[in-house]
Amino acid sequence: MKKKEKYTYDDLLEIMRILRSENGCPWDRKQTHESILPNLLEETFEVIDAVKKNNKNALKEELGDLLLQIVFHARMAEEDNLFSMEEVIDGICKKLILRHPHIFGDVIVHTAEEVLENWEQIKKVEKGYHTQTEVLKSVPEVFPALMRAYKVQKKAAEIGFDWDNIEDVIKKVEEEKNELLEALKEGNNSKIMEEYGDFLFSIVNFARFLKINPEFALTNTTEKFINRFEYVENTAISQGKKLEEMTLKEMDELWEESKRKEIEKS
Repeated sequence: MKKKEKYTYDDLLEIMRILRSENGCPWDRKQTHESILPNLLEETFEVIDAVKKNNKNALKEELGDLLLQIVFHARMAEEDNLFSMEEVIDGICKKLILRHPHIFGDVIVHTAEEVLENWEQIKKVEKGYHTQTEVLKSVPEVFPALMRAYKVQKKAAEIGFDWDNIEDVIKKVEEEKNELLEALKEGNNSKIMEEYGDFLFSIVNFARFLKINPEFALTNTTEKFINRFEYVENTAISQGKKLEEMTLKEMDELWEESKRKEIEKS
C-alpha cells in the first residue's frame, strides 16, 4: 500500500486484509477471536479513561484503537465466510432505524424515558423474548459484577419488580448488612460469602435509586484512595520515614491531612 497524507476507512479495511494475508504479519495472522479479546477489553477501558479525563487527543487515538479491534474481528469472520464488515455496518444501521420509530417511523414520543421504553419493547420482539426472565438472562455473564447487577436490576424494574421508594431500599441494605454480621458470628465461610453478595447487591440497588452508576462510583473512589495514599507516602518520605516503620495511627494522621488538603483545594 502506498503512503498517503490522509487515510480512509476503506484503507483501514485494506491494511487489515494485508496484515492477515499469506504474506502479512506473523503475529496478526496467528490471532483468533478468543486470543484478541484482552485487547478489545483493554481498548474499551482506555476509551472510557480518555472520556473520564476529558482528554480529547487521547479519545481520538483510543477510538481508533478500538475501531481496529472491531475491524480485526470482522476480518477474521470474513475469512471464515461468516460475515463481513459491510454486513456488520448494515446490521447496526437496520437496528438503529428499527429502534427509532419516532425518527424513522410514525411513532410519537415526548421524553427520553419513552424512547428507552420503546427501545426495550422493540428489542424484546426483535430477540424473540417471551418472558422477562429471558431479558435478565440476556445480560452477559462476562460483564463486571457491579455492572451486571445494575443492568439486571434495571431490567427487572421495567416490569414493576422494584422498591416503591428509597427508604425501603435503605431498610433492605440494613437488613442485608445485619444478615452478613450474623453470618460472621456463625463463622460459616460459604454463608458469609453468600450474605456478602446479597449485601453488595443491595448496595448496587441503592446506587440505582440514587441514579449513580456503581461501577464508575467505585472506580472514582479507588482513584481517590490511590491519590490519598500517594500523599501519605510522599509526606512520610519528605519527613525521612518509611511507611512500613510507621504506626497505623501516624499513617492515619497523614491520611486525614490529605483529606483536609482536598477540601481546601475544592
